[in-house]
Amino acid sequence: METKVTSPALKGTLIALVLIVFGLAIYFTGQSQNKALSSIGLVLYAVAIAYSAIYYAKQKNGNVTFGNAFADGFKTSAAATALFVVYTFIAIKFIMPDIVDLSIEEARKNMVEKKMSPEQVDAGIAMTQRLFIPFAVGGALFIYLIVGLIASLIGAAIAKKNPEASPFA
Repeated sequence: METKVTSPALKGTLIALVLIVFGLAIYFTGQSQNKALSSIGLVLYAVAIAYSAIYYAKQKNGNVTFGNAFADGFKTSAAATALFVVYTFIAIKFIMPDIVDLSIEEARKNMVEKKMSPEQVDAGIAMTQRLFIPFAVGGALFIYLIVGLIASLIGAAIAKKNPEASPFA
């Protein structure tokens, strides 16, 4: 009897939920501007995606190719990314709208430190306010898919592969 393989959608959902809980913990402890702490979430994500590809190969008793393991890891990554992008939009819009103000103040401080004129600072802040949500959502989508791609490649390379010979060979 063949073991049931965990679907990429389920693994992606679990990974996204862990990332969401981690992100909320960072926010509610007042550490949302701590870049090092926020990076830990991305590292956790990469490790989880790589392990997902390895776990897939283990569930198939090594009867996989590099491509099979990579595809499972990337599908898991896509599912997790989709859920995390939706969460990012909801979080910025409804759960933690003050994060926009914190980010804008940080941007204002950086612009003043770079000795930009008051007109340039005001124009930059206006653009940041207008485009904050699209950039945050697009950035999350891009970063998480790229990290998922790399982690899937690593996981597929590490996974123990022992494919049975094809009857058509």
